[in-house]
Amino acid sequence: MEEEKKAVSEQKKSCLNCGAELKYKPGTTSITCEYCGHEETIVQNQDGFKELELKPYLQEMGSQSHSEEIMMLHCKNCGANQHIEENYKSLHCVYCTMPLIIEDAYKEDWILPGAVLPFQLDQKKSHQIFSKWVKSLWFAPNNLKKAALDPQNTKGLYLPYWTFDAQLFARYSGQRGDYYYVTVPYTTKVNGKTVQQTRQERRTRWTPVSGSIDGFVDDTLIKASHQRKRPIPSKISNWKLNDLEAFNTNFLSGFVTEKYTIPLKDGHLSSTKEAERIATSWARQDIGGDTQRVTGIDMSLSQETFKHILLPVYISAYRYSGKTYNFYINGQTGTISGNRPYSFWKIFFFVLFILLLIGVFVMLSK
Repeated sequence: MEEEKKAVSEQKKSCLNCGAELKYKPGTTSITCEYCGHEETIVQNQDGFKELELKPYLQEMGSQSHSEEIMMLHCKNCGANQHIEENYKSLHCVYCTMPLIIEDAYKEDWILPGAVLPFQLDQKKSHQIFSKWVKSLWFAPNNLKKAALDPQNTKGLYLPYWTFDAQLFARYSGQRGDYYYVTVPYTTKVNGKTVQQTRQERRTRWTPVSGSIDGFVDDTLIKASHQRKRPIPSKISNWKLNDLEAFNTNFLSGFVTEKYTIPLKDGHLSSTKEAERIATSWARQDIGGDTQRVTGIDMSLSQETFKHILLPVYISAYRYSGKTYNFYINGQTGTISGNRPYSFWKIFFFVLFILLLIGVFVMLSK
């Protein structure tokens, strides 16, 4: 374990020219010096991802393997746990902008990530996306648009997720529904006269069925942090997991990394529920027909593995009228979403302007 920790920590490099720490350059496989421009290639793991066997970890037998001690900062305002690289100058929470106190830092173990999805957008590009979006918002406070002009308000963050793989087998029972149509007479009025006509009505013929399904469930994605106050919008959660890289700490340099707060066992429970949903979907496909009822399903999972992965997002936090608003940009695709404030006075004067226009129109029409 000590040898593994040492190998990981040694991946952090200083610039050969000026001694500054090298930072990951989004969209590349390089770390660069922001002072002198020196660049080095990140040596990637040719063995690929580390899929860890699930059962030993759930039994707390494997908790010390593939783990590392990291320095953490806890935000007392919103509860976020953040790992900040030594060279990261900002000591403000990326979620709520409240100051983080370096003296409060503490050490904590975590299961090493098996893979990371590196940032494809740099901060400049993400800031351009954010500024363009803010400027398009109707009735946005002027202070928000001013804040959008400051790149320091946009931070890069790696979010923790669990992924689970398993071989799924299930026996099911249910009913297959096949549609058929019957001719039904009915009475209606035509030109004031009561007449009888017919129409086709759909019926369903139900047949009892049972069977079994099996298949491989790959990379069930489960969030690994609570995010109670400011959940990540589903709109930006469109990461392309095929681009995952084997974990290397160099990809984290210059960014904030959030530590998981949802334990592995809780993540596994969520993935099992998702597997049940998948099993039910597979059963419906196997039943066939026009519609289906699954009345019972007995599912088992085997060959279960997992990995801890990190996914990229840019966050911009803004306080308005005592409330914090967050805006998110997918660090891979550039998709943006967030909750935004409205300016009361802009809306008030807009409504007043509309009422004045209506009043002028009424007076001119007399």
